[in-house]
Amino acid sequence: MKSLGTDAAAKKAAKSETKAAETVAEPVEEVIDFSKVEIEPLFKDEVDFDTFSKSDFRAVKVKACVAVPKSKKLLQFTLDDGTDKDRTILSGIHAFYEPEDLVGKTLIAITNLPPRAMMGIESCGMLLSAIHEEEGEEKLHLLMVDHHIPAGAKLY
Repeated sequence: MKSLGTDAAAKKAAKSETKAAETVAEPVEEVIDFSKVEIEPLFKDEVDFDTFSKSDFRAVKVKACVAVPKSKKLLQFTLDDGTDKDRTILSGIHAFYEPEDLVGKTLIAITNLPPRAMMGIESCGMLLSAIHEEEGEEKLHLLMVDHHIPAGAKLY
């Protein structure tokens, strides 16, 4: 014997699933016009592989990001780099990003640069970004990667 309400519950669940499927829209691919973009020329000097391989590129997760007081440009990142200790990196990108928009993102950092003090705060690394000029205006984009990449993953 069937319990009462089973058919109604099943119909309601099916209707809910159908509604959820209908609300998921196919992503629309953005068309970008690069015809007005100017890119810096490539360096003519070559770097030998041994020198390049000394750079430690890692995926880092943004745990917190705040504007540095008394600075118009600097953002202070608190990062998970896969170790048990938070890493602080400062980056002069406030003109391009609001700090709260970066929390939770997965970025790429060079982690073995010597610490450098800026505005009295020690920055331990550098975040990678891409820059170009478009119609006379500098544009900057932090390199953000798939959130499935764990903090501390080494890039080759």
